[in-house]
Amino acid sequence: MDREISLVVDGASHAVTVDSRTTLLDTLRERLGNTSPKKGCDHGQCGSCTVLLDGRRHLTCLALAIAYDGSEVVTAAGLGADEPHLVQRAFLEHDGYQCGYCTPGQVCSAVGMLAEAKQGHPSHVTEDLDAAVELDDAELRERMSGNLCRCGAYPGILAAVRRAARG
Repeated sequence: MDREISLVVDGASHAVTVDSRTTLLDTLRERLGNTSPKKGCDHGQCGSCTVLLDGRRHLTCLALAIAYDGSEVVTAAGLGADEPHLVQRAFLEHDGYQCGYCTPGQVCSAVGMLAEAKQGHPSHVTEDLDAAVELDDAELRERMSGNLCRCGAYPGILAAVRRAARG
């Protein structure tokens, strides 16, 4: 069954007709032509499709588009208005990419993760739940663990996220 939904993607409003079984990832890529989020595993295991959905990082391959009618989606392409976002600059400075396939998802995940940490959300490895979250390497690795890089650019990714965490 088709249904018309509205989405704000990277600041632009869109009305789009989707089948009720269409994922948000397929809607973004195939219906709206936004190829920033990548189709990797289609099972929510690689993080290539990560975007910021209503301000929180989200896997779009597991999200049905109709469930997010009226939502705001920010992809890696929409992060920097006139210049690259701090996280994007850090990825460039620290060579946090190789083939670049996972990079948009890594960048969106890092932006979302940094916001979560700033809000005081603990992770599995957070030691003191009553103190401010300290983003050491163990915290950063744990918080980014849902994003895989097949090229193995993890040292550069960690350095980039560490740099972005410092501001």
